[in-house]
Amino acid sequence: MDSTPPYPSLLAPLTLAGHRLKNRVVHASMTTRFGIDRHVTDKLVQYHANRARGGAAILITEPLSMARHQNIDYKVRAYNDDDVDGLKRWAAAVREHDSHLLGQIQDSGRGRHAAGRNPDAIGASPLPDDISWTMPHVLSIGEIEQMIADFAQSSARIQRCGFSGVEISAGHGHLFHQFMSPRSNSRTDQYGGDWTNRTRFVTEMIAAIRAACGAQFIIGIKLPGDDGAPGSIGPREAAIVAQHITAARNVDYVCFAHGAHARSLELHVPDGNGPRAPYVPLMRELRASVNGVPVVALGRITDPAEADAIVARGDAELIAMGRTLVCDPAWAAKAAQNRAHDIRYCVSCNACWDTTSTNHMPIRCDNNPRVGLEDEVDWWPAPVKVRKRVVVVGTGVAGMEAAWIAAARGHAVTVFGCSGEIGGKTRLRALLPGGEALSSVYDYQHAAAQRAGAQFELGITANAQDVAMVTRQGILRRLHEQRIGMVLHAEPCALEGLEDGKLSYANIYTGDRTEITDVAFFAYSTPRAPRVELVEPLRAAGLALHLVGDCRVARGVMAATAEGHAAGNAV
Repeated sequence: MDSTPPYPSLLAPLTLAGHRLKNRVVHASMTTRFGIDRHVTDKLVQYHANRARGGAAILITEPLSMARHQNIDYKVRAYNDDDVDGLKRWAAAVREHDSHLLGQIQDSGRGRHAAGRNPDAIGASPLPDDISWTMPHVLSIGEIEQMIADFAQSSARIQRCGFSGVEISAGHGHLFHQFMSPRSNSRTDQYGGDWTNRTRFVTEMIAAIRAACGAQFIIGIKLPGDDGAPGSIGPREAAIVAQHITAARNVDYVCFAHGAHARSLELHVPDGNGPRAPYVPLMRELRASVNGVPVVALGRITDPAEADAIVARGDAELIAMGRTLVCDPAWAAKAAQNRAHDIRYCVSCNACWDTTSTNHMPIRCDNNPRVGLEDEVDWWPAPVKVRKRVVVVGTGVAGMEAAWIAAARGHAVTVFGCSGEIGGKTRLRALLPGGEALSSVYDYQHAAAQRAGAQFELGITANAQDVAMVTRQGILRRLHEQRIGMVLHAEPCALEGLEDGKLSYANIYTGDRTEITDVAFFAYSTPRAPRVELVEPLRAAGLALHLVGDCRVARGVMAATAEGHAAGNAV
């Protein structure tokens, strides 16, 4: 019998700044919006404790308020003693599982990816943000020195509260990145000009934190790899920056990030329209510029075998995953138990990012309806006392979620699907470019349902008698790169001309008509009407019904899995 542990490189221990890490899995910083009134909440503690219990060795918080000017409601305050007890409770909950909590130091500076401008923006120079055209207040030398002192003092405070270190976010187009980039820094003082000066803000901050916290305090840094903005920091410049930042070997790891607050914003969180682990090749090249400092791989890494190979090849010492561990907090534990087949895999849809950044709501996930709940880690439903017969009509992701949970609770579940394949409309989306990863949603549900004993009747249109016996910017970039023309504010006219390969359309405001010739294919999207023909007959028969997903009203995967999850637990 083979006694080799699964994923030996990924699961091997490592020591950073005197701290022993149980494996190489890092929870990358993710905004949760679980903080309230700048204080630690039970939900915020539970979210991180879940992922520590699930096996992550390091957990990096979302950005903390580490300087006196930072005053955002959902970002926990650490620059004074207002919430020392909360900070201690947070760190202790992670440490209980032999994991380490790092606080992230970050400031968006002039950067803004929400609608409107930011009147409180700060920056290196009087140059506007590329997206919002926000013009920042230019930081004086005195203000820079005060910020550095604040960051060092706050780092010492969270160290006293039990945090093992900090991560400085100097990539993604945030403030420290803005100081390093020629595109956003035109200063002529000691914080602008040559690369030594451009990196001075960061190197002085690192030195101040090290002086305040000592050698046994992890200081990690996220640096730009390729921010995708002309005249800014590409791979060549990234190598120069990394060489300067790590020259004193005052940092314990380096992580290369991509994208900026510019037309490259979507590079922050690569989605399914590109390759898996897209940034590893460049990271491998930049590794030569970090003076032997350990490297953390980042960017759409979702599979344990993939992560293990990165470490085994020597490309990186650690693997950072944000969305992957939002989707399944027990990812590392399942990998260690050789249960990769039980992982609920991230589909790289960026719905979590959209929920927090665009909708300003607490984090949610398309494939994990239990984010932040106390029993979230490796959750399996508790058995019911009274076994019922449950019929699920439809094999979309809402019905499949309800089916596997009801079956796992001990009910006798039969699933009817008019198609010979499961997945519903999500399967159709998974067949299109960029949607392939969505198949993991219904694949997991199907495997869990079969494991729990659910019966599937596919290729059957159920009737009442049977039952009586279940990220805009990337899109625009790809459309333009494929030279696809877009006609806005228009609607088709009469379609008779299609037989001759012609399509007329009219502007909805002016009525002006235009014609497209040589039409080879015409597809259209309409609102999806729910199929509810079984509802009234079943109600008349006195059966209890739960309408979920598109059967209730057409929406997205997140609503479908959440409603199916609730319905499965309700029967």
